Amino acid sequence: MIIYQQTIGGRVDFAGIGVHSGEPVQLSLIPADSDSGILFKIRSDCGAIRSVAAVSANVPATDLSTIVGTPGGVHAATVEHLMAALYAMNVDNVVVEIDSGEVPIMDGCCEAFVEAIERVGLVKQDAKRRYIRVVRPVRVETANGWAEFVPHYGSRFEIEIDFATKAIGRQAFSGELTASMFKAELARARTFGFMKDVERLWASGHALGSSLDNSVVIGDDDRIINPDGLRYPDEFVRHKTLDAVGDISLGGGRILGCYRSFRGGHKLNALALQALLRDHSAHDIVELPARRRDIVRHSPLIAAVAAPAYGPQTL
Repeated sequence: MIIYQQTIGGRVDFAGIGVHSGEPVQLSLIPADSDSGILFKIRSDCGAIRSVAAVSANVPATDLSTIVGTPGGVHAATVEHLMAALYAMNVDNVVVEIDSGEVPIMDGCCEAFVEAIERVGLVKQDAKRRYIRVVRPVRVETANGWAEFVPHYGSRFEIEIDFATKAIGRQAFSGELTASMFKAELARARTFGFMKDVERLWASGHALGSSLDNSVVIGDDDRIINPDGLRYPDEFVRHKTLDAVGDISLGGGRILGCYRSFRGGHKLNALALQALLRDHSAHDIVELPARRRDIVRHSPLIAAVAAPAYGPQTL
């Protein structure tokens, strides 16, 4: 695990479309100072630029993606893939400049973001990284699933899904999150959806930019429509794990613990994170020196615990 904070070694630019808006998007990642965190600078329709910190207190909705913004103000939707890449590749501080209300979907995963970060490299900064250490289990449940944080000296994800369709069924993925593991096992896993839901999503103004170029699509006959098939036999649970990494990254610090979920999604990920951050007996804030016994404790995290108003969760 890394002791000191890091930023990227140079500016990188991306162009694409929003998977829901269908509109073109320009996005840039720019190096930032220590203790800046991930800061979105969003250009509104009138040209004004507003800044929003990527923390759970600024997540007003998790309907079809994870959104950062302010109620009634500017926002950036579908941030989870970019956030997952930044978190897994150990970027602590960066400015995200975006000229639209949605992060570009690229090809449905976050491989392009990972490759760009590797291309410009990382710069070690003077400030130490602070971790949110899980010291006792925290669990949330819904009618169909559950999620929990449990103590673990590392950053581990254990994700399980269960879909009625034969194309997916029950799948599980688990692993210790490192940059190399993420790049090899998760970064190329694409978002997915069902053909039967397309007309409903279009009618509600969603999935307007979705296509076989950026989504795995399951047909009415329970078969994969994409001509090239799947990138992994269990690509669905790998993408759900990628999403979980991105959603959990909004804690405002690195999680030192294990995150588990069953039949989860953006809403459940967000609810579990909120539960952990609210319970000061379940976590503490620490810095990591070379030896475990020398961990330095800090005051409980209070910056990211405001309760958002979550909308209905759909796939």
